[in-house]
Amino acid sequence: MHDAMDVIAVEVGAPQLPFVHSMSPVASVCLNIADDHIDHFGSMEAYVAAKARVYERTQEAVIYNAQDATTLRMVEEADVIEGCRAIGFTLGAPGLSMIGVVDDLVVDRAFISERADAAQELASIHDVHPFAPHNIANALAAAALARAFGVPATAVRDGLVAFEPAAHRIAMVGMADGVTYIDDSKATNAHAAQTSLAAYEPIVWIAGGMAKGQDFDDLVTSCARRLRGVVLLGIDRAVIASALERHAPDVPVIEVTSPETGSMAKAVEAARRLARSGDTVLLAPGCASWDMFTDYTDRGRQFASAVQALPGFTPLGGAGA
Repeated sequence: MHDAMDVIAVEVGAPQLPFVHSMSPVASVCLNIADDHIDHFGSMEAYVAAKARVYERTQEAVIYNAQDATTLRMVEEADVIEGCRAIGFTLGAPGLSMIGVVDDLVVDRAFISERADAAQELASIHDVHPFAPHNIANALAAAALARAFGVPATAVRDGLVAFEPAAHRIAMVGMADGVTYIDDSKATNAHAAQTSLAAYEPIVWIAGGMAKGQDFDDLVTSCARRLRGVVLLGIDRAVIASALERHAPDVPVIEVTSPETGSMAKAVEAARRLARSGDTVLLAPGCASWDMFTDYTDRGRQFASAVQALPGFTPLGGAGA
């Protein structure tokens, strides 16, 4: 079946990359560097080295996050095929050989012949859904990958408009009493939770689970002003509670200490009590789910079920299956 396809897009996780030896992609990208696999690799240096392998033997374009210095350094040190180009993506105005954003438009200054003094419109940032800064960054990276393969500009926009995100990725569940409830159960590390929190304000944040050795100080520092309150659950909730005590001591925190059965319903009820009309209750745990749930999907489903049981619930989107 693969022989009948023009191209295959593959996501390779950092723990898999040390075992990849024969891959030679047309184009490759590392979106960013988080720290949720430090427990697996033993050090940040080993983790970065593993992720950098995605760029090895790339043929046409190595794509990097221009707002993440580590990914640029990975590209500069990559062992690529001769003639391979480095292409950046940025949420700001793009420089030469970049894809970026100008006046709410996604524009290409990398894959056009007149790129030295012009740019080509690919799409509107409002074609990206769910609409959030990190999703726009993801769309820029995807556009760069597609353009590296020769996909026309019109097809990039068509692809973004038609794209249906998988469940539990900043999925809008619904509203109750003027409060919006968002399921981002897929935010299983601090970096993902931080990008999710950056999309809303004010927020009642539901977080916790298995922290995997992560530090939450930077996350809390960056989002403290957005927080109306926090509800914590899970085996490592104390790690997040400690960061909140240090960096957001005035933010109310409720800890759900009950075991698995009914814990998410209690967390949603606690969040409902903290929230005011116009707020967002955001499930962005920043942690793995295996301490209390089968997986992040199960966690997201239980969140959605608890929200749907609230008085006055009105569906707005759907967290999916």
